[in-house]
Amino acid sequence: MITVTVEERHLIEEIIAKNTICYIGILDTSGMPYVIPMNFGYKDDVIYLHSAQEGGSIDALKNNPNICITFCTEPTLTYQNEEVACSYRVKGASVVCRGKVLFEEDFDEKVKALNIIMKQYTQKTFTYSVPAVNNVRVWKVEIESISTKVFGVPHPNSRNYKDKLEF
Repeated sequence: MITVTVEERHLIEEIIAKNTICYIGILDTSGMPYVIPMNFGYKDDVIYLHSAQEGGSIDALKNNPNICITFCTEPTLTYQNEEVACSYRVKGASVVCRGKVLFEEDFDEKVKALNIIMKQYTQKTFTYSVPAVNNVRVWKVEIESISTKVFGVPHPNSRNYKDKLEF
C-alpha cells in the first residue's frame, strides 16, 4: 500500500466536498497549538468559517492570523493479505490548506459567506435576520498553499490495484 500525492483540482474539490467538518489549527495566545473542528463552506479557493464574535480563537487569530485547515475523508481499513499484519492500512484522503484569516465585516459579504457555508450541507436557500448576521463572526481564508494525499492505495504491482484513485 502506498500514499499518492494528488494535484488534479477536481479530485481535491471532491475530497473537500465529502466532508462535513474541517479541523483548523492555530496558535493560541500563549503560542501553543490549538486544533478545533468547525463547519465550513468552500468556493473558488476560499474557505469560509463562522463563530461567535469573541472567544479564545478570535483572540488568537487577532494575534496571529495564520491558519492550517485539514479535511479528511472517512477512513476505511484495507489490507493486501488478510493474514499479514503489516499489509493492513487505513485508506482515505486528506487535504491540508494554509492561509490567513480575514474577518469579514461587510454585511452583504457575510450573507454570501453564510450561504456558501450552508450549501456545504443543504441546497436550501435561507434568509438571515440582521441581528443574526451582525452577531456572527465570518472567517474568510484564501488558500495560499494546498497539499493533498490519498493513502492506503494498493501498489501498482498489487493484484488489488485499480487504475483510478478511490477514497
